[in-house]
Amino acid sequence: MDIEELRTFVEVADASGVSPAALRLGVSKSIVSRRLVRLEAELGVQLLARTTRGAALTEAGATFRGYAARVCAEIDVARETILPAGDLRGRLRVAVPLSFGQTHFAPILAEMARRHPQLQIHTCYSDRFVDLITEGYDCAIRVGYLQDSNLIARRVGPIYGKFVASPDYIKAHGAPETPEELVAHEALMQGTESWQLMDGDKIITVRPQGRFKADNGIALVAAAKAGLGIAYLPDCLTHESIASGALMPVMTRHPPPPAGAYVVRPPGQHPARKIRVLIELLIEYCEPAPHLTGVDR
Repeated sequence: MDIEELRTFVEVADASGVSPAALRLGVSKSIVSRRLVRLEAELGVQLLARTTRGAALTEAGATFRGYAARVCAEIDVARETILPAGDLRGRLRVAVPLSFGQTHFAPILAEMARRHPQLQIHTCYSDRFVDLITEGYDCAIRVGYLQDSNLIARRVGPIYGKFVASPDYIKAHGAPETPEELVAHEALMQGTESWQLMDGDKIITVRPQGRFKADNGIALVAAAKAGLGIAYLPDCLTHESIASGALMPVMTRHPPPPAGAYVVRPPGQHPARKIRVLIELLIEYCEPAPHLTGVDR
């Protein structure tokens, strides 16, 4: 069974179509189609149902996709193991948050590409929650407080944040000083997340409510500056607005605990060396870096 046929099948399954998979692989659609035909002929089953909108996994294809992806990953690990220590080859697909990924993580990924000229790096910048396994990503960079999952996470740096509101909002509604007062205010959130606050050495969790939600931190900054409510945001997104007076810190006696920046990857015994190299580079840049953790500290 040809490894390129397996890899092609995984790409088509993850991209839900031959055309986007061909684009990801850098080959023609006809090559992708021929590889799929050969693989299905060898297995004696139909893996994909072709439609006018793309390709959908059959029941057999859905079962086989997981096995094929694991085989491809193990081959990549084996290949990396025998390469010279400094060489990285193949492709690294990374999901990165949009809000400050472009300004804070993009230069680090560019530096990785510079150091490893034979490595292809494909990055998706989005604040939506990316399903790494279903969508075929090697890893993701995530910030904040991680939710429980079966993903393997490695912390690469701290993220500091504040509760902020505009002077107009504070003038109209007052500034909360206790967790009980905070939950009575209009909150600006990404979804239904909870907020954490420090009470001395103890962490308190509250569930705020609000009518304005956005899956992007920069949009929440704009909403806070417009006086729509209180937001919890990383310092790197708010320090300019605080310096100009457009936003003011609130709940300073109960600050949020430091969050983190993490690299998360699907579960597996042996992380690919390209992921280990990315983690090391992020730690190198992020741990001491005030531009990521927040200029106020």
